[in-house]
Amino acid sequence: MTRLLKVAAIQMAFSGNRDHDIARTAERVREAAERGAQVVLPSELFEGHYFCTVQDEARFADARPVDRHPAVEAMRELARTFRIFVPTSFFEQDGPHYYNSIAFVGDDGMVAGVYRKSHIPDGPGYMEKFYFRPGNSGFRPWPTRLGTLGVAICWDQWYPETARALVLDGAEVLLFPTAIGSEPHDPALDTRRLWIRAMVGHAVSNVVPVVAANRVGTEGGQTFYGNSFITDERGDMLAECPPGAEGVIVATLDLDRAARHRAAFGFFRDRRPELYRRLVEDR
Repeated sequence: MTRLLKVAAIQMAFSGNRDHDIARTAERVREAAERGAQVVLPSELFEGHYFCTVQDEARFADARPVDRHPAVEAMRELARTFRIFVPTSFFEQDGPHYYNSIAFVGDDGMVAGVYRKSHIPDGPGYMEKFYFRPGNSGFRPWPTRLGTLGVAICWDQWYPETARALVLDGAEVLLFPTAIGSEPHDPALDTRRLWIRAMVGHAVSNVVPVVAANRVGTEGGQTFYGNSFITDERGDMLAECPPGAEGVIVATLDLDRAARHRAAFGFFRDRRPELYRRLVEDR
């Protein structure tokens, strides 16, 4: 029997009010579930505005441990009710440490584990190093009854090593919650098209479907691109959300077909790890 997986990505604008934004995200997750989605991906840090545009020590008070975070709790309830998987982005506190994390919420409503963002950007409009430690969880796909899901976060998606490591460890779909928009230091720089090309490249070079969920709207003068999308294993677009609109996109992935194509292309058969030592040298 062919393994089909119905996935959804959520694209929203946010008000900056935590309770309101979590509740509205929950409504969109519910909509996706009612449309048959089995895996639903909200965008990065959907609990409010993307706060890393400035360095504000007051924002650390918003972080919570995974077992007490309101965004995670809301998604756990929905996952349990609809029997869906919801990779949930949240601002995590772990003792004196702070991370940009994903709680992998299973279809039983339980948190199977936490992935912590590995690559932390630092630049105009994206000053995440002030808030987040680099993740210490490593890249880890999540085996589920539907297939093995690989999850990483925003800046991670620019690194080909992220996608390759996840697929080498068995990921059959790559899911990237993100917050990408205009560049304050260079208004003429449109990174939207670069971002899409990089992500489609992951699909093509690893022969794996990719799901990307971005925010939309203007926050403090910074405009987020939206343009959330779902590709198949050949990088062909199955669903796209318009750049300026909110919405839920849904697509069905054929995991068995993707596995056949992945084997036939031979990218993993023909790898030469002994030649790649330079990739792991810190210089």
